[in-house]
Amino acid sequence: MKFDFQGRAALLRGLDFWRRGSAALPLVMSLLVAFGAMAQTTNILSDAEIQGRQLAQKLLEQQPATNSTFTGVLNIRYAKGSHLEIPVKCEAIIYPTMWHDVGYPTNWLNIYQAFPTNGLNEELSVTHNDNLPNRYFHHAGSGIGRDPEVEDQHVIFPGKPGEQFAHSDFSIGDLGLEFLHWPGQKILRGDTARGRLCKVLESTNPNPSTNGYSRVLCWIDNEALGIVEAKAYDAQGKLLKEFYPKDIKKVDGQWQVGSMEIDNVQTGSRTRLEFDLQSK
Repeated sequence: MKFDFQGRAALLRGLDFWRRGSAALPLVMSLLVAFGAMAQTTNILSDAEIQGRQLAQKLLEQQPATNSTFTGVLNIRYAKGSHLEIPVKCEAIIYPTMWHDVGYPTNWLNIYQAFPTNGLNEELSVTHNDNLPNRYFHHAGSGIGRDPEVEDQHVIFPGKPGEQFAHSDFSIGDLGLEFLHWPGQKILRGDTARGRLCKVLESTNPNPSTNGYSRVLCWIDNEALGIVEAKAYDAQGKLLKEFYPKDIKKVDGQWQVGSMEIDNVQTGSRTRLEFDLQSK
């Protein structure tokens, strides 16, 4: 997969509520009440929260320009000193625009495949939809690929994306940037990180699961709108993971990431996802 270290999917598009013709008075009144409630909700948001939601939406609206496939390696270093390398394949598939015109909502798809030496291959796909949350399909076993008849047995809903991918420090939600879909988004301040001018975006989860995140801080590059670093906190508010893109460079006017590293500060393990940027 060709990573441009930018954000991931489409969020919400504008809705056209105006239609020609008449409507029943109760329906009109219901809409007025609903819009009034929405206006009140909007009015109580601070400038920092409004800007945070806008920034999160910009990140989610970004998508790859073309289909791409990249190979790489998951380098996992466990706390007790053991080390594991797992070959991976990453793909980005963009659905044709005409599919949108006939009501098919999907914008694009990420597919991650891991090939450990024990033969128990693993696949994760993240489907990015217009106006809908991410949809995760996770399968591990001797074979890889979707079976439409059993697909729902492997679906992980957005509220529970804490399962790890290929026994690494990357969770399924990490690879889908699930925290950008949380309702709580706020700009805390301007800052610098790794020599770049950034905005600090705070994402808060109102209902964190036991092994999930309650809060994520992201340093977002002002120019590239990419994540320079991030810190994730557990359900008790304690620092759990730190994330760093590595080997960032601009190629043909596009930002690319050679690897991504994530450290679990509570267990002492570390995973580095290294990409072969020459892959096609």
